[in-house]
Amino acid sequence: MSDQNKSNLSIVASYLLAAAALVVVLRHGLLASLFSGLLVYSLVHLPTPLLGKNISDQRARMIAVALLAAIIVLLLSLAIWGAVSFFQSDTGSVQVLMQKLADIVEASRPQMPAWLKEHIPESAEAIREMISTWLRAHAAHAQTIGQEAGRTIAHLLMGMAIGAMAALYDTTSTPDRKPLAAALHARVVNLNDAFRRIVFAQIRIAGINAALTAVYLAILLPLAGIHLPLTKSMIAVTFFAGLLPVIGNLISNSVIVIVSLSHSLAIGVTSLLFLVVIHKLEYFLNAKIIGSHINARAWELLAAMLTMEAMFGLPGLVAAPVFYAYIKKELSDRELV
Repeated sequence: MSDQNKSNLSIVASYLLAAAALVVVLRHGLLASLFSGLLVYSLVHLPTPLLGKNISDQRARMIAVALLAAIIVLLLSLAIWGAVSFFQSDTGSVQVLMQKLADIVEASRPQMPAWLKEHIPESAEAIREMISTWLRAHAAHAQTIGQEAGRTIAHLLMGMAIGAMAALYDTTSTPDRKPLAAALHARVVNLNDAFRRIVFAQIRIAGINAALTAVYLAILLPLAGIHLPLTKSMIAVTFFAGLLPVIGNLISNSVIVIVSLSHSLAIGVTSLLFLVVIHKLEYFLNAKIIGSHINARAWELLAAMLTMEAMFGLPGLVAAPVFYAYIKKELSDRELV
């Protein structure tokens, strides 16, 4: 078999193996490991070129990269611990937040228009039951907030360790790869590139969104003499939900408007108008930060998210933006799109 045929066969095999690996990740709850590994891998690679310029000795460069990887894993572990502690506290508890939202909706019913009342359960208990039913229906997929949270955290830590070791190997050695190994490495590089572009961009957007929301909830409203409950929780929900493109804003906006209704219908409408203005501005950010990176529009990402949610549940919803960007990157490299 000629070298060209071997190369072509290796490329086809690498695509099939990559597709199978991604399906296994979604089917067997390994998405947290994959994303944490890719995150560490990307973070280690960011300053590596600078280290290469300033450190010429191979052993010293390996030690520097190893220390950098250890620091990144430590900081991310502390961030995970902080997030878990927050969402287990009364301030950030999802269950407490849901219960308070149910009470707020019931108290706000007299202020709602008749057409809206028809679509809202009549009591807080009915709302809680509706939420409980939804959570039970999705319990198999909600691993990050359900009873398998400990297992998910272990997967996160293992994924970070694997990502750190892979980055250390990749940045301090020049292996001579056979055709299939080289093709598989190219698939990993493209997946990491898609992950870095989507996730880092979405973190910036979520941060900007949370900062603007914090200004509104913690500064502007208090200056007007209005103090809403659950302010810290709403800011946290805005940031974490904002990590999901498109649909994340719908989640955080719903929470903020419902809580605003606890004060008055006017404040609920004001909050809604404020959020609409923010997200109109964010369309420009989305177009610049995400669209320019992967040449994808909001409707494309939303279609991918809906399709993968139907196929794989919550993990598919979370993975959709990255996997879609990866597929588009591969097709673009082949000049097919």
